[in-house]
Amino acid sequence: MAGLNCGVTLALLGGLLLGAALLPRRAEASEIALPPGSGLTVSIKPGTLSVARPCYILFSKTPTIMLSIKSGEKKTFSFMCQNPENHFVIEIHKNIDCVSGRCPFGEVQLQPPTSALPALNRTFIWDIQAHKSIGLELQFSMPRLRQIGPGESCPDGVTHSISGRTNAAMVKIGTFCSNGTVSRIKMQERVKMALHLPWFHDRNVSGFSIANRSSIKRLCIIESVFEGEGSATLMSANYPDGFPEDELMTWQFVIPPHLRASVSFLHFNVSNCEKKEERVEYYIPGSTTNPEVYKLADKQPGNMAGNFNLSLQGCDQDAQNPGILRLKFQVLVQHPQNESYITYTVDLSNERATSLTIEPRPVKLSRKFVPGCFVCLESRACSTNLTLTPGSKHKISFLCDDLTRLWMNAKQTISCMDHRSCHRKSYLLQVPRDILQLPVQLHDFSWKLLVPKDKLSLALVPAEKLQQDTRERICNTSFSYLMASSSSSPGQDLYFGYFCSGGSIEQIQVKQNMSVTLRTFSPSFQQEVSKQGLKVSFIPHFKEEGVFTVTPDTKSKVYLRTPNWERGLPSLNSVSWNISVPNDQVACLTFVKEQTGLVCQTGRAFMIIQDQRTQAEEVFTLEEMLPKPSFHHHNFWVNVSNCSPVSGKQLNLLFQVSLTPRTIDLPVLLTAVVGGGVFLLFALGLIIFFVKKNRKKKKNKGLAVGIYNGNVNTQMPMQPKKLQKVRKDSESHVYADIDDTIVYGHLLLDSNGSFVQPEVDTYRPFQGPKGDCPPSPPPIHSRAPTAKLTTEEPPPGSSAESESEPYTFSHPTKGNESNRDTDIPLLDAHEPAESVE
Repeated sequence: MAGLNCGVTLALLGGLLLGAALLPRRAEASEIALPPGSGLTVSIKPGTLSVARPCYILFSKTPTIMLSIKSGEKKTFSFMCQNPENHFVIEIHKNIDCVSGRCPFGEVQLQPPTSALPALNRTFIWDIQAHKSIGLELQFSMPRLRQIGPGESCPDGVTHSISGRTNAAMVKIGTFCSNGTVSRIKMQERVKMALHLPWFHDRNVSGFSIANRSSIKRLCIIESVFEGEGSATLMSANYPDGFPEDELMTWQFVIPPHLRASVSFLHFNVSNCEKKEERVEYYIPGSTTNPEVYKLADKQPGNMAGNFNLSLQGCDQDAQNPGILRLKFQVLVQHPQNESYITYTVDLSNERATSLTIEPRPVKLSRKFVPGCFVCLESRACSTNLTLTPGSKHKISFLCDDLTRLWMNAKQTISCMDHRSCHRKSYLLQVPRDILQLPVQLHDFSWKLLVPKDKLSLALVPAEKLQQDTRERICNTSFSYLMASSSSSPGQDLYFGYFCSGGSIEQIQVKQNMSVTLRTFSPSFQQEVSKQGLKVSFIPHFKEEGVFTVTPDTKSKVYLRTPNWERGLPSLNSVSWNISVPNDQVACLTFVKEQTGLVCQTGRAFMIIQDQRTQAEEVFTLEEMLPKPSFHHHNFWVNVSNCSPVSGKQLNLLFQVSLTPRTIDLPVLLTAVVGGGVFLLFALGLIIFFVKKNRKKKKNKGLAVGIYNGNVNTQMPMQPKKLQKVRKDSESHVYADIDDTIVYGHLLLDSNGSFVQPEVDTYRPFQGPKGDCPPSPPPIHSRAPTAKLTTEEPPPGSSAESESEPYTFSHPTKGNESNRDTDIPLLDAHEPAESVE
């Protein structure tokens, strides 16, 4: 029984202890006493943080969530939780009336001191009101203030919020942190200053003082003091909301005379004005036009030495649609550089279509102070980027500690809209000297070349032969050309790729509009300026998308690839390469891959390889295996024509061309020598035979007419017959050879009796230029997969006659040349061998 009672007692004791642990434990009691007439009011109220378990203030044994203590009161209270800083905030509000009473100028104290307040997030608020003609000045001792924008916070959690009043409306001047440049803020009539301290901060001073000033006749004046290099970001009142209507706000900058300041507008908006005009005004020491007036969209002044003022002036806004006037800007102060004393002249007066932009390079942001890089126009209008327009002469200077942080981008347009006036006209694509003399690296210079559609095309000839940039042979030069052809059809633009000097491409012909961009990769471009230069000409229109003229180098391979390498050659496009082969070399054409991986949706894709001398060509379909390496002894064409490919199965073709010296095998050489000797002996024998035969004929010939005539008397008159044989017993009527000229010679006599020379002509093969145009691919619906044609085999039905066989035409003369008798003794002149009938 005793054991049971002991167990029950222990259980009750444990339950009581557990219940006591679960009950909220009270924080230590706090007491706040405010002296009478101090103008102080302390309020404890819930904070903005949402907490799962509620907490209460225990005052006079009554839990509450708010507590207010006024001037002359004393209250003791405690919190019914262990972490009241997560539930409550405390505000100490002090009204300072400088209109009816004495204004407490000088350093402002924290009342009550932070040591007498509970450990809560605290906000001290001073509401100072003065006469409208009295200016109030808040002076901030070290550290000075730094303005922050919406959404930003201070690293130590200590913030200063400053407001003013205008026309019975409160205006937010700004929110500030410590460690900045703002030393004083002057306002008119009323100032509201709020100091926010986190609960763990043990600060016991306000950090500012109040001074009486004369009327400032504007919304406020903010003073910013620089003791060395640095920057400050400042905003207009109520930012990002609208600046008050028709108000004036001024910033005063105190800068050591040996430093230079520049102003940049980071963001601004303008309102809709009915009267006046929104503007910014500068008072710059030494300026003869003070104040200098600028629009918000203008380039703001820079490279200013010494102190200066900047003022923002509003306007009377449209009541129906007022708009918003707001401004966020930066002031950068730094040491002057040597370049800031040098003025450069950029003459674009003759460059009607050329513009130049100088801007910062993309860099990673850093929290450390980085001196700015400014480009100044006429030494005063400075900004981080500057665009020089064509048709004018510009004078610029630089305010920058490191000019490598800047680069230049230029654009030029060359167009021809009338094909009759600019046919065969040429231009030199070269960076102007005025741009090259600037101390900033050139990044891009782009030329936009425009031609009338279907009227003219473009031809580019480089100062030095170009090399196409590929993975197999990468460009290692300080600059390259990026070439692209633009099309009116979407998705049909051709990116030919990057090209650099030191290759084998002599000319690039493009069908339509194109852009050429010279891009530099290192400052050494200045030493290679002489290598840059492209000559562009307007030539007759052709149907190929692009034609490359290539003369391979005997010392290295040439790698060539189709345009749009990353995305594939566009549908139904055709590109050709005109490859030259020296007489003493043999070109080897090799394709890097065995297959293209192309799958056509409609049509067929072909490649044509054509010998320019014999016109023999081979046609291959690109959906199958690519041809094996081939050797070419003469100039040849490579033409690639695309189909409409399936998505993801695009046409990308990479091939190489290499040269090797021509060599002849010893057996071939011996055979040629022996064959040549035999042919020479045979020709010599023929010549000797025909010479002897001709001599014999000339020896036996009499007169030109040698026609047999039966009416001719072969005996001398009154002489006995010497030939006793009759015709049938002799063979004198049999002729071994009859010369055509002797038989038909009477037909060649003219009216004067002299011979007419026959008209003789010889067929000669065509000797004109060949190979100037690329082979035309067959129509898509009729192309054969593979066809080989050579000129060594004549087509069916052609004649086997030699190309140089002579054709002789003889024309007879008029007159009757009939047989007739003659009394001339024909046989006395020659010694008769046999009787002639």
